[in-house]
Formats: sequence, C-alpha cells, structure tokens
Amino acid sequence: MKNELWQLSACELADGIREKQFLAEEVINSVISRIDEHNPRLNAIVADYREEALIAAREADRAISSGEKTGELHGVPVTIKTNVDVEGKPTPNGLPAFEDLIAPADAPVVRNLKKSGAIIIGRTNTPELSMRFTTDNPLHGRTENPWNEEASPGGSSGGASSAAAAGFGPIHHGNDIAGSLRCPSFCCGLATVKPTFGRVPAWLPSATAERGMLAQMISVQGAICREVRDVRLATRIMAHADPRDPFWMPVPFEGWPEMPEPVRIGVTTESYDHPIHPDIVESIERAAEYLSDAGYAVERVVTPSVNEAAESWLRYVGNEIKTYLMPVAMEHGSETIQQIFEWFFQIGGVSDAEDYREGIKERTAMTREWNLFLEKYPLILSPYLMQPVGAWDSDTKNVEELRKFLNSGIYSLCVS
Repeated sequence: MKNELWQLSACELADGIREKQFLAEEVINSVISRIDEHNPRLNAIVADYREEALIAAREADRAISSGEKTGELHGVPVTIKTNVDVEGKPTPNGLPAFEDLIAPADAPVVRNLKKSGAIIIGRTNTPELSMRFTTDNPLHGRTENPWNEEASPGGSSGGASSAAAAGFGPIHHGNDIAGSLRCPSFCCGLATVKPTFGRVPAWLPSATAERGMLAQMISVQGAICREVRDVRLATRIMAHADPRDPFWMPVPFEGWPEMPEPVRIGVTTESYDHPIHPDIVESIERAAEYLSDAGYAVERVVTPSVNEAAESWLRYVGNEIKTYLMPVAMEHGSETIQQIFEWFFQIGGVSDAEDYREGIKERTAMTREWNLFLEKYPLILSPYLMQPVGAWDSDTKNVEELRKFLNSGIYSLCVS
C-alpha cells in the first residue's frame, strides 16, 4: 500500500496535484525527506536542487490555485543525469576536470520536461564519460545498489536507477548507447525502454564538437521508473519536438494500426555458447507462461543472429571510443577508465576506416533482417543479461572479467 507521497507514481502525483488532493510542495518535501534518509548511503543524487525545487513547487501550487493551464507533469519531481545539460549548472559527466563546465542552455529532454511542469530535484551520478556498466567516478564516488551494497547499481545511469529504486521521485532521466538505461534497470528491478533512434530529441549545448556517426545513430535519451506507465508518460513528454536535433522524427504514440489477434511473442533463451544462469532461464519461462495465460500467442523462435550483431557493435563502436573518447580519457580521466578502454579494445578489436564503412553496411543488413523477423513476431521475450547482477567493481578486475560481462550482455548490444 502506498502511504507516503514519495511512493506514488508520476501519473498519480500529476493527477493528485491537478485535482488539489495534495500540494506540489508537499510532494517535494516528501521526496526530500526520503533523500535525506537514504542518499547519504546510496550516493545516487550528487547535486541537490531542493531549494530551487521548493520555490518551483510553490509556484506550481499557485498556478493550480489560480486555475492556470498546466502541463502533464505539473509539480512532479524528476532527476537529470549529470551527462546532460541543465542551463546554468555543470555537466561534469563523472570527470573532475569538467566540474565547472557550465551548460549554456537546457538539453532537449530537459527543456521538454520543464515545459511539462516537471520539477528537477537533483542530478544523478554517472561513471567517467558515462562509459561503464557500473557507477563510480573520481569526482562523486561510488553509487550503491539500494537492494544490495555489494552489487552494482548498473551503469551508466546507475545514479538514476539507485534513485528510482530508493524512491527519490518517480521519473529519472538517463541515456543509452550500449545498455545504460537497461542495465541499471535490470540491476535494480525497474522499468525502462530504449527509445528508437529519432524519437526523443538529443543535443548537448555544452559540447564542443559533434558526436561520431554511430554514436549519433544509437545513443538515445530515456527514463528509468518504478512503473511502466510512468516510463510511457515520461518518454512521450521527452519526445516532443526540438529543432536542435536534425534527426528527430514526429512519430506518434497513439493511432497505430491494430495488431492481428492474438499478438505473437517470440521466446528465446539461446545463449550462443555463452554461460546463461538457470535463474535467468526460469524467469523467462515464467514470464512466457504469464503472457500465454494473458492471451498472447507465445512461440519458441530462432532469431536472427544476436551474437554477430553484438560482435559488430563491439568492433565498430570501439572505433569511435578510440577516436573520440580515448583522447579525453587520457587527458582528463583516471587510470581506471583508461584501462577499461584498453581492455575493451582487446576484446572487440578496433576497425580501420574501410572496416568501419563496411560495418555501417553490415548494420543496415542486420536491421533489415530483424525488421522482417519482427513483422511476424512484433514482441520478443529474451534474456537481457545472461548472468545475475555482478559486483560493483567487476569491470575493473581484469580483461577476462570484462569479457565475461560483455558476453553475458550480447542481447543488450544486439538491440543497441
């Protein structure tokens, strides 16, 4: 039973504030109390905006009492990851050298959330350059998993997942290039989706150069929440137009043609000769039974190659990491992130320019193959990671431990 305001979903909070069941200021104070109780241990929120949030909440309550038109998230607290710009605030991205890098303007997702009436209560932690599957950095330190202090909260949006699981508000912004929304949600038992490229506008006003081609094509913005309906609401609001992203597309959330009944779901636990934990298999089998009982047509399937797509991701994204991120890591990063990048190159290799061009064509062919498969099976039930949540520092031990983790995440890399 939800007895405290911090426990409510974004949908419930927005409705309650709009219908004057409670005040936005009461909501913010409830979340602040929760943060004060648990954040000293978790270190999920690393920049606290409570004073500004309370001022915004009082203004939100005034607007309601005056009968003004309000947005869908009016008075609802949200957090923003520290690798995305909030105007007038630093965007350190886990690097001490960028601690004073002040954003000249809001990123598109931040602007859209603000326009909807959401109130930013703080910023969440991320690893250096947002390029680890756990969350720790020399600037803000390590973020804990609320469920188990020895386990990773995931990364790179581990601050967001820890904050969501701990009840520091209902909506927590994050982003995803390899699994940075999905991995933390897996680790902390939360809901998320990696939006399709072009659906949610993205741009970093503080950036001094454009991203590499693949990064532009596969890095997306999204939300981590405790409830699926909040993910849908937050994603729809974040997806509003912004002319600063030339790839944004006005894709509707409503009005799609009805799928033939019953909807077909393809189920697979294929591990491609990598170890898969029996608990993961059991969870998928149980979910398949629930979906079948709910009326879906659940079928065992052989999908297009997951392993091949994952290997392709490692090889060609490795090229962009070496070209664009490694120089920054060498100049401003810790020895930890430098070593992780070197191991990453050992595992996936680094393509040259010709291989890179071939890789783009290969990606197009793989996408077409998957599109044809999804025409028959619009939903796929598969593993995300093939092993349970690992230790918070497992990616720093040696190259083989990192290889094991990447092998367990081939479904994540395939989708990316």
